[in-house]
Amino acid sequence: MNPAQTVSQTEIPGLSLLHRGKVRDVYAIDEDRLLLVATDRISAFDCVMPNQIPQKGAILTALSEFWFNFLSDVSPNHLISTDSRSLDETSGNRELVGRSTIVRRTKVFPVECVVRGYLEGSGWKDYRATGKVCGHVLPEDLEQCSKLESPIFTPATKAASGHDENIPESRFAEIVGEDVAEELKRRTLEIYAKASAYAAERGIIIADTKFEFGQDREGKILLIDEVLTPDSSRFWSVASYEPGHAQPSFDKQFLREYLESIDWDKTPPAPDLPEEIVQATAERYREAFRLITGTEFTDD
Repeated sequence: MNPAQTVSQTEIPGLSLLHRGKVRDVYAIDEDRLLLVATDRISAFDCVMPNQIPQKGAILTALSEFWFNFLSDVSPNHLISTDSRSLDETSGNRELVGRSTIVRRTKVFPVECVVRGYLEGSGWKDYRATGKVCGHVLPEDLEQCSKLESPIFTPATKAASGHDENIPESRFAEIVGEDVAEELKRRTLEIYAKASAYAAERGIIIADTKFEFGQDREGKILLIDEVLTPDSSRFWSVASYEPGHAQPSFDKQFLREYLESIDWDKTPPAPDLPEEIVQATAERYREAFRLITGTEFTDD
């Protein structure tokens, strides 16, 4: 692997670019379909790093496809195909193969559906300050990374720039409507329950994760975006789990910890990453894929 094998940005003649996010380039195919292209960009502290992570976009695409299929009985989703060669505009573009997802268009709910099974990250910070996480009163004797008695739903706003903001469920209901809020919460907790039980059997703890949902033209609620990837989740090892301190992870927490250790104020421009940090991050993404799917990742 070398930087020449990474994809930092895409251009697709014949398709209209709708949005270039931190990781994905989103194109319009027609009125009913979008093309999502997962690049090898990586962000931390809401800044896109100047380096790319080899194979990252393809791993995110393959892992999301796995979870969409595995969870289809819990929630319908927007996935149509991961074969970019089926589109005339992209059929000859080899750099898109393996990192492209054709999906149904939806009206996206402007919220993140976050579920936490363990106490870490912003939840741990809130708990230490208030004894609560997003309004959920928790026992007094919990440690960092403690397993919660039952998973909690802690929604957040979707920020166009800057940090997402945790919100109470009452505010969540105001944004999406009470009936939709109840349905999104139910699905979020059911998806997490099924996925976390499966992942535990594979040696991974899903400490927390976030989901996005949208409505199609018929008003059907679909699970969208990416699902249970190292970008959207906190993955720990079952074998090494020990509450009371931060856990080794199979996600980009490793990158965050490196950035915390250097002299950077977390504002753009982000610093260049040492090659060993790039490769160690890539290895964690590949290991997460291997453990969850039971197969080695290949980009053939």
